[in-house]
Amino acid sequence: MKNLKFRRPISAIRLPMVLTAAIIHLLRVTNSVSPPPLPILPIPTAQQISWQLAEMALFLHFGTNTFTDSEWGTGHADPSVFNPTEFSATQWVTVARQSGFSRVILTAKHHDGFCLWPSDYTDYSVKSTSWRNGSGDVVRDLAEAARIGGVELGVYLSPWDRHESCYGKTLEYNEFYLGQMTELLTRYGEIREVWLDGAKGEGEKYMEYFFDDWFSFIHQHQPGAVIFSDAGPDTRWIGDEAGVAGSTCWSLFNRTNDMIGNTDTKYSGQGDPFGHDWVPAECDVSIRPGWFWHASESPKSALTLLDLYYKSVGRNCLLLLNVPPNSSGLISQEDIQVLQEFSEIRSVIFSHSLAEDASVSARSTRGDLTDPRYSPRNVLEQGTHSYWAPGSVQSGWILYLDLQETITFNVLMVQEPIQMGQRIIRFHLDFLNEDGEWKVAAKGTTVGYKRLLLFHSVRATHLRLVVEESRAEPLIAYVGIYMDPFSVVRRISELSSASLINSSHPLQQATNRIATS
Repeated sequence: MKNLKFRRPISAIRLPMVLTAAIIHLLRVTNSVSPPPLPILPIPTAQQISWQLAEMALFLHFGTNTFTDSEWGTGHADPSVFNPTEFSATQWVTVARQSGFSRVILTAKHHDGFCLWPSDYTDYSVKSTSWRNGSGDVVRDLAEAARIGGVELGVYLSPWDRHESCYGKTLEYNEFYLGQMTELLTRYGEIREVWLDGAKGEGEKYMEYFFDDWFSFIHQHQPGAVIFSDAGPDTRWIGDEAGVAGSTCWSLFNRTNDMIGNTDTKYSGQGDPFGHDWVPAECDVSIRPGWFWHASESPKSALTLLDLYYKSVGRNCLLLLNVPPNSSGLISQEDIQVLQEFSEIRSVIFSHSLAEDASVSARSTRGDLTDPRYSPRNVLEQGTHSYWAPGSVQSGWILYLDLQETITFNVLMVQEPIQMGQRIIRFHLDFLNEDGEWKVAAKGTTVGYKRLLLFHSVRATHLRLVVEESRAEPLIAYVGIYMDPFSVVRRISELSSASLINSSHPLQQATNRIATS
């Protein structure tokens, strides 16, 4: 015990008062912080989140069908018919970007088997044409234009091939298909989406596709890409070619419940609240009656595209809008005009939320009220990176919005932080009327990445968003209210299509409507 020295206990050490107070405050803050809620499975991959954030993509159906006035080519058209004398991939990308589309998907090979790149596996391609003396490559030009223009690139390689002689021979054709897929995935830089389906005409040769092999191969060579097919693996078909999702639409899905080429369209259309896989839906539709360009056809109106936007992007899907280049190799001016009007309309409606300066409170909030991570105020910041999380209340989750002034509006936008899973099953928006009574303005079911509800105009100062049912505690990333002066609250698709084609002038119509109201 000799020379043993005792240290003074820490409590006996006199710390400066300011430092002591700081430590105590730090301990209190640390003890009051609540961890984030657990995600509810399944949840999306980073690639699926990036795909969802794009919201819209432009489909480009182009090939020999463009020159033969066909939709499904026979596979026997002379390659020499393909001669787009004014072809400009830069124009395609510029149109996409200026219209608000951040992704383009090209039909690199459609069902007729004609390839828009010089494939080593067949002569039925651009190398057998007089276009650019057989040295042209549509995929290469589009990949370069997309890279320069800051637009993501996707490719469609049809499994059904009406030209290739080995089609119907299982092993031989699967090897052929993967050979062509390898060319597309390794020659043209980053591919962000690979699109394929099970389309095939009745009475055609039986063919077994090795889809699982293809999917693994694609992910190996392009890990940043999502794969679309009728049933995933990364994004699924909505079940129609009208561009319309069901009013209830889950990203949750069971891939084992569906089969490529033999899809249960009802199941694909609404998803599955008990699904084990995250497979969000794409809504594909053409701006024209056909998928390829035909001189006799005209584009849909901007108002019709707006209606499709509400029923696709506004129902937790991506809108894949086909805009087919014409026989000169350019997107037609009349299509460009509609796309510009569509872009202007969206800007007028959604440029800013009428609730952006609102005062927001909640029936309950997770953790300490001073913790900004779960604050009700987060719902005013557009996007899904932050969110409001409720406290331990098990039902009747409510957000209150005081708009500070009386505002007229007819659109509600709600977003969930999908990185935490899709949760909300049913919700509604109430407004406080002049008699001090809460009245329902709109009702909805699933939310997901984005839900848009269009309803009869409401004039109010006080609102409340009520989540009636949820798979787990609901997390809300964004709540916005807007005024749409263009739409009437009924399905635009019920109107005469003839009255909508090339006659909308929606911005002028909206201005006149506001001036006379």
